[in-house]
Amino acid sequence: MRENLHRWDPQRGKLFVQAPAFFSRMRSHAQSWDIILLVDQSGSMVDSVIHAAVMAACLWQLPGMRTRLVAFDTAVVDLTADVADPVELLMRVQLGGGTDIARAVAYAQAQIATPARSIVVLVSDFYEGGSDHELVRRVKTLVGAGVTVLGLAALDARAEPVYNRELAARLVREGAHVAAMTPGELAAWLAEKISGKAGGQVPGGLVA
Repeated sequence: MRENLHRWDPQRGKLFVQAPAFFSRMRSHAQSWDIILLVDQSGSMVDSVIHAAVMAACLWQLPGMRTRLVAFDTAVVDLTADVADPVELLMRVQLGGGTDIARAVAYAQAQIATPARSIVVLVSDFYEGGSDHELVRRVKTLVGAGVTVLGLAALDARAEPVYNRELAARLVREGAHVAAMTPGELAAWLAEKISGKAGGQVPGGLVA
């Protein structure tokens, strides 16, 4: 209004706007989300490697998303700079050692700049070879800071869920979301969680 006040016509009682200027309430929704994708490459995931790779591909370079791809067993390897095809890369880079999920989550924590617009996606069977307590503690810290934590449970070659339900349930109690699903169900689920967060309601959930 201020920018166009000089176009006020007192005789007609009208303000003629030639150059609209405004602040959009939708500005925050145009900002990118950061996805940190943690893919379990430990020995126990050998039957789920194809599923894990396809899930990673579904999340890679989504519109409005900046995605970081990280593989882990007891070590953590950031593959982001080398990704052309997530499926090809994850099928080629097989770590296959033990499992330290807490260490991978700790790496993700260190990468987060804007918690309210960050999503940590953990593709795993949740069989922790390290400290269950440390993993639960770190997930609780992430959720408390405003980060959305999504757990994608491993599926075997027959698309049957194969994961540690007890540990998954503990993560859910701390506010994470854990689901065993096919790649075709992933996009709608992710959209639901982002939409729910935008509306301020993000309860944890476990989907078998």
